[in-house]
Amino acid sequence: MAIVQKIVPNFWFNRNADEAVTHYVSIFKNSSIGDKTYYTDAGFEQHQMLEGTTLTIEFKLEGSDFVALNAGPEFEFTEAISFIVYCDSQEEIDYYWENLSSGGDPRSQMCGWLKDRFGVSWQIVPSEFIKMLKDKDRTKVERAMAAMMQMKKLDINKLRDVFNGKD
Repeated sequence: MAIVQKIVPNFWFNRNADEAVTHYVSIFKNSSIGDKTYYTDAGFEQHQMLEGTTLTIEFKLEGSDFVALNAGPEFEFTEAISFIVYCDSQEEIDYYWENLSSGGDPRSQMCGWLKDRFGVSWQIVPSEFIKMLKDKDRTKVERAMAAMMQMKKLDINKLRDVFNGKD
């Protein structure tokens, strides 16, 4: 798989890059695993990885390129970086929420955000909600924002009702 994006996000995993990539590719439909590179003996003193162990994995999720680095525990993911998954239906929201949050940290779930079992943060967002936030009626926007702030997983029907004053 040739990397064609100018900027490609790189995930640093704690010795479980193969597992993580396989997990993500199983969730996102338009996805694939590409080329891998492997550790050599060079630098063993620093990386402590056996020769032949996966170093990097190129992969695509929904047509976007990513790279996974199979490294050690030196760096961890934080919520300062997250990946937004725009959804067109509640069914799609439920699907991504269930699959990405499984085994993750339930304490990190709020306002459509979750942390998966690898520590990566995701935002599962209804596309319609973004349109609501751009509405010129600030009262409607305020109602939608207030409702969203009370939710863990976003509920598009409740957000729509509140936005339209049907609460």
